[in-house]
Amino acid sequence: MSDFTSNFWSVYVAGISLVGILACLLLLWFSGKAKAMTGNDNTTGHVWDGDLREMNNPLPRWWVGLFIITVVFSLMYLVLYPGLGNFTGQFGWTSVGQYEAEVAQGNKEVEPIYARFAGMPLENVAKDPQAMAIGDRLFMNNCAQCHGSDARGSKGFPNLTDADWLHGGAPDKIKESLIKGRIGQMPPMAAAVGTPDDVRNVAHYVLSLSGSPNDSLRASLGKSKFGACAACHGMDGKGNQALGAPDLSDNIWLHGWGEAAIVDKINNGKVNQMPAQADKLTDGQIHVLASYVWGLSNKAAVAVAPAAK
Repeated sequence: MSDFTSNFWSVYVAGISLVGILACLLLLWFSGKAKAMTGNDNTTGHVWDGDLREMNNPLPRWWVGLFIITVVFSLMYLVLYPGLGNFTGQFGWTSVGQYEAEVAQGNKEVEPIYARFAGMPLENVAKDPQAMAIGDRLFMNNCAQCHGSDARGSKGFPNLTDADWLHGGAPDKIKESLIKGRIGQMPPMAAAVGTPDDVRNVAHYVLSLSGSPNDSLRASLGKSKFGACAACHGMDGKGNQALGAPDLSDNIWLHGWGEAAIVDKINNGKVNQMPAQADKLTDGQIHVLASYVWGLSNKAAVAVAPAAK
């Protein structure tokens, strides 16, 4: 792929563009200068279907004029806009710049809508029907690609509708996750655990923590080896939200269930990343989106609120 980012390709594209324009000019020039052998009646002697004769008339002036205008327009475009390799053009236009300007304009237009919710606690925003309708659209456009349209996630992508949170499900923690993103990293632990058989034993001990089907003998042997994992997951296996270490004592498996899946994680580790949204969404959008996500796992609190007023 490095070949596609070298200066050669910029020169190549610029050359193709200029050669194409020059070829058009030469075609126009030679077509105007070329002389065909004609008879006294201005025909070339070519006859089709018995009576269809080829004349040697010049190109219509309007056609020639449009052709010249097209060539001049092409040259002006290459001067004003990017098209000649690394040359950015006199206007300095870029598709990224245009996109950012349009996004900024759009955000400015909807800013008054989000300003209404800016000073409200996230829990209260989650009780506002208009805010939740907006939050649903924000979620569908920015989060559903990974977490699903129902927010229940899939293998490798957390379910946002339950109470199981890697980094905490409090409103401020959800907002922090949206702003900064998250990187979850489990290093390969096989060397710290011991032999391949020890790894299998630890896998069965992990299964036993959640009451999942396991080999009780292997689980008992793996308990002492689990100490290598306890630094993040805790001796009781309940995890550590400060580190993003998952709770191993519930029956929620983000990357797959069973001995094979757990052995694979111990041997190879795992890296998960949620991208930061701060550069993509405004503060007001993140505030409403965080409220929406919090409401997904706190439906009871949101539903009870209107009756309490």
